[in-house]
Amino acid sequence: MSHGTFATVINCMDGRTQLPVNRWTTKKFGVDYVDTITEPGPNGLLAKGDAALTASIKNRVLISVKKHGSKTIVIVGHHDCAGNPGPKDMQVEHVKKAIEVVRSWSLGVELVGVYVNELWEVERID
Repeated sequence: MSHGTFATVINCMDGRTQLPVNRWTTKKFGVDYVDTITEPGPNGLLAKGDAALTASIKNRVLISVKKHGSKTIVIVGHHDCAGNPGPKDMQVEHVKKAIEVVRSWSLGVELVGVYVNELWEVERID
């Protein structure tokens, strides 16, 4: 019996981002479930190279990819982030750097960056 399809989201712990990102992810990628890994400002943590937190995030991502078969990882930056405060351009840059960090883990999955704006709408970063 199938346990459903999964995507993984590395998101801020900020509750305002959870539902919009999870809804966007399930719709955009046609998955049943979203494994959500949260930290305050995880795009900044990954971009700045915090070794302990990066290892913790990686361990949780590996569970999602290896045990749930996730084929997509979405990395989030957002408006009004308390854990990684800064303007949109900084958030986007940190998301892009975080994608490069996760890409270095060679997981063979699709990596997607998003920014959640002041209206709590998800914008894909290309």
